Amino acid sequence: MATKLANLLRAGRSVVSANQPLINDPEIGEKNFTGDKLVKEAEAIYGERTGSLLAPEGLSERDKRLIAAQKEAMLRIVDQHQADIDKEGVGFKGFIPAVFARLVNEEFEALAGNEARVRVTAPMNLVRNRKARPDAWEREVLETRLLAADWPKGQYYTERVEFEGRSAFRMLLPEYYRPSCLSCHGGPQGELDITGYPKEGGKEGDLGGAISIVIFE
Repeated sequence: MATKLANLLRAGRSVVSANQPLINDPEIGEKNFTGDKLVKEAEAIYGERTGSLLAPEGLSERDKRLIAAQKEAMLRIVDQHQADIDKEGVGFKGFIPAVFARLVNEEFEALAGNEARVRVTAPMNLVRNRKARPDAWEREVLETRLLAADWPKGQYYTERVEFEGRSAFRMLLPEYYRPSCLSCHGGPQGELDITGYPKEGGKEGDLGGAISIVIFE
């Protein structure tokens, strides 16, 4: 279930990334980039990447609720930003994959926070938004495992721990810079990217962050 939530979030980000030229086109008003459109495209990408159904037969009622909550969160966030997306005369709208993911995760927590949490975090030197700072468990896993030279690339880490006074399953899935990430996170280090933030100087394949999942037991 944790990998389903992570992969669906990644698929949603990919849709937002692929549609940046449309979202930021100042000449087009109504773009028909709706929440429903994003969710449908994200589900299709999920299927292509995983080779499996997002909600196959036999899922538990809890798992069905979590998938529905994440889809609803993605739909709401896109629809809430329609006025910005459709605004004419403005090039860069600021509705980028990282912003989309953060807002979706916050909405998901509002919908399913008593059962699960999803967030994107990163090593401390790469954190741009204070809300994304790793907690003690995430930081320890990032520094001692995911950043270790011998950690298998792409391998996630899981552990059963106590979280907010409850028994929980936790997973941290590494994320690496892809070519599309480097326009903001690549080089030259220190140069301002399109958002006005200094670039990190990262290279393709470097660890850029991690998706953190909590599922309460």
